[in-house]
Amino acid sequence: MSGHSHWATTRRQKEVKDAKRGQIFTKLARAVTIAARKGPNPEDNPSLRIAIDTARGYSMPADNIKRAIERGGGGSGGEQLLEVTYEGYGPGGVAILVKCVTDNRNRTVSDVRNILNKAGGALGEAGSAAYVFGGDPENPSFTVPLDEETGEKLSRLVDALEESDDVQEVYTNAG
Repeated sequence: MSGHSHWATTRRQKEVKDAKRGQIFTKLARAVTIAARKGPNPEDNPSLRIAIDTARGYSMPADNIKRAIERGGGGSGGEQLLEVTYEGYGPGGVAILVKCVTDNRNRTVSDVRNILNKAGGALGEAGSAAYVFGGDPENPSFTVPLDEETGEKLSRLVDALEESDDVQEVYTNAG
């Protein structure tokens, strides 16, 4: 409790908001960088245009967007970002596809494996869960019905995965 200090209360609230905003900006900058690999001009590159529009929708500063485009186009010799997809199974045998953008593949696979193990799931080999999604992660070929308890576990697992800075998207075949 801050008592008479208005700034102490404001500071605590601002720190929480800024931390969440920083995580969002990191993910958006990585998305812009990956999209800029196909070309640094948004007029010629629709995926870059969408990524920039999304970043602007979250009020990301123009300098951050510009730096991300330069990184993707090879302008600044910063970090090399990789797109990787991990497959695994969660509670109740639900197939999970985790799409990541990372500068360190070993750290990311370790983080994803840890999160899955803590939730009672397991990281699988390449192709172990991708067949369920058949090329379209939004529409799995079949779904797994879950009871309420398993659904809650899966929800906590997906939330934990999405909190990771490297994770961009998480797909499941839960019904």
